Amino acid sequence: MGSVALRAIVLIAMTTPFVGCQTFSRPGPVAQAPRVDAARGMASADGKTTWYDALDIGVEGRGWSEGLKHSYDRFPAEAEGKIPDPVWNLSHHSAGINVRFMTDSPSVSVRWSLREDRIAMPHMPATGVSGVDLYVKHEGRWGWIGTGFPEKKEGNEAVLASGLPAGMHEYRMYFPLYNGTEKLEIGIAQGSTITTNPGYGARYEKPMLFWGSSILHGACASRPGMAYPSIIGRRMERPVINLGFSGNGRMDPPIVELISRLDVSVYVIDCCPNMDPALITERTEPLVKTLRAARPDTPIVLVENVPYEKGWFLDASKDSYVKKNEALHAAYTRLRNGGVRRLYYIPCDEFFGDDHDATVDGVHPNDIGFLRMADAIEPSLRRVLSRK
Repeated sequence: MGSVALRAIVLIAMTTPFVGCQTFSRPGPVAQAPRVDAARGMASADGKTTWYDALDIGVEGRGWSEGLKHSYDRFPAEAEGKIPDPVWNLSHHSAGINVRFMTDSPSVSVRWSLREDRIAMPHMPATGVSGVDLYVKHEGRWGWIGTGFPEKKEGNEAVLASGLPAGMHEYRMYFPLYNGTEKLEIGIAQGSTITTNPGYGARYEKPMLFWGSSILHGACASRPGMAYPSIIGRRMERPVINLGFSGNGRMDPPIVELISRLDVSVYVIDCCPNMDPALITERTEPLVKTLRAARPDTPIVLVENVPYEKGWFLDASKDSYVKKNEALHAAYTRLRNGGVRRLYYIPCDEFFGDDHDATVDGVHPNDIGFLRMADAIEPSLRRVLSRK
């Protein structure tokens, strides 16, 4: 048996899933949050809908809520000029940001404006790039219930769900993945109530931070809720920070310094797709040592490069990701042998399955690919976060 195959078996054994890993929410109810002051709402012209700014409800998914140049930026203003310019520009995309609320409205609507004219990409639909989608929690698990289709930069509006059952229900609305959100408002029926973000409870309040490439950024999900960090966040009932930057997840030291300030539950580092073996070798150990110095007890998880889909048939495609993963694992081994605690590793073997239908272009996952990535990564994160 080859060394790579043996390593894969050993690593899979290290990340054996828990029994019941597909549980979609934690046990125990969260106390209902305070209602949003009705005076903050704005009635529609016909008087049938009241609109509330998402900022008044309380958004999640941002590592920083203060010191921002724009409310939905993913890095604070101080990062400009310190981090690479492409990363700064991509940080204006609202990937991972969402608003969570409870309402007794028989319908939920949305109106939103974007920061860029580009609505779609050749390999990713408008609904994923610039759209929004709505989930509802029912019988302990989150399920999709509506998508807002973007048609223009400013003034998009849609009824996402109507005919909803009576009573208070918990909802989550995801913002665009590959566009910036200028403004987003939630619309409920006149006379209905809406609450602020209900929170998670003290044990689950710290977010999971994911840092990586275009894949983590959300390419090429059909809608925002299908990016793998968001799928995992719903299943584990924990807040998530998405720091995916298309073509630019490169373990840059200035970004390491910035994220080391954040009090998170886990750092998930998924940068290999934007790096070559030499850069992985150069930057992985300093990254881990910087985070460990700043956060002695916070788990750090290194994620392998996705298996390029053509690799089952083309040796060159397979070699390109295998060599990167060998460099990552070598760095991981040196760190572990050097005594670094709470450092974990997730191999790529189960990310895409074996039917080669999990991507749009051999690299970027479609919705099937993202579900499979979530299935592969979630059990390891549950294990990591269960350890004291």
